[in-house]
Amino acid sequence: MTKADLIFKENIATILKEGVFSEQARPKYKNGKTANSKYITGAFASYDLTKGEFPITTLRPIAIKSAIKEIFWIYQDQSNDLSVLNDKYGVKYWNDWEVGESGHIGERYGAIVKKHDIIDKLLKQLEENPWNRRNVISLWDYEAFERSEGLLPCAFQTMFDVRRVNGDIYLDATLTQRSNDMLVAHHINAMQYVALQMMIAKHFGWKVGKFFYFVNNLHIYDNQFEQAEELLRREPSDGQPRLILNVPDKTNFFDIKPEDFELVDYHPVKPQLKFDLAI
Repeated sequence: MTKADLIFKENIATILKEGVFSEQARPKYKNGKTANSKYITGAFASYDLTKGEFPITTLRPIAIKSAIKEIFWIYQDQSNDLSVLNDKYGVKYWNDWEVGESGHIGERYGAIVKKHDIIDKLLKQLEENPWNRRNVISLWDYEAFERSEGLLPCAFQTMFDVRRVNGDIYLDATLTQRSNDMLVAHHINAMQYVALQMMIAKHFGWKVGKFFYFVNNLHIYDNQFEQAEELLRREPSDGQPRLILNVPDKTNFFDIKPEDFELVDYHPVKPQLKFDLAI
């Protein structure tokens, strides 16, 4: 059992046993019913990527390609435009969060990255002084939230640090989420932000180090308890999944493409489970 599978099972079991139910829940299912959830607070995980501890479960198939393309939409295209995500990348699942008939998700995610020129500033800081302690991506923008409707960012903060070990420089990353759907999004978000970490490390020719993952509210929706029990019964597959970025060191961040990523030795347990999303 991989570390990711162990964490996945432990989190599910803890939520089912020790979690409490949400009150005054905002999300709705597509049938209009309130999407209540059972949740815990303060979930933390640490992965040492140098030891092959990649944060993806084998207990069910994870949409790796779509998740990585979402990262490109946010941090390369720096867009909130759904037509970019739909037409350029063929990813449709964000369409449920369209604001009215605007064609976008509000001033969120990529729009905030562009507004504050976050990636260029981050890369400049890391180039000028890799050991500075101010390498922060924050997507939490109260003014933007007041100006437009839209889902507030779940994965809203990422921090980066470097370490020199035996002459090699390693880039570490910390992802903070205010809220996370344990069964649907947990390993999608973790995995896609490791991809972002790899892109930044590759830009400088550094190695990828550790990945730290903190979720403030980790939950399972009340229409997912059967799927949760099924996942607890499943035995993980063999192998140690690894994500590889097939470009030379010091490839410019903006020149990297989704197809440059390759997930190897990944053999998820099937069949896939069905989840009705809360919107």
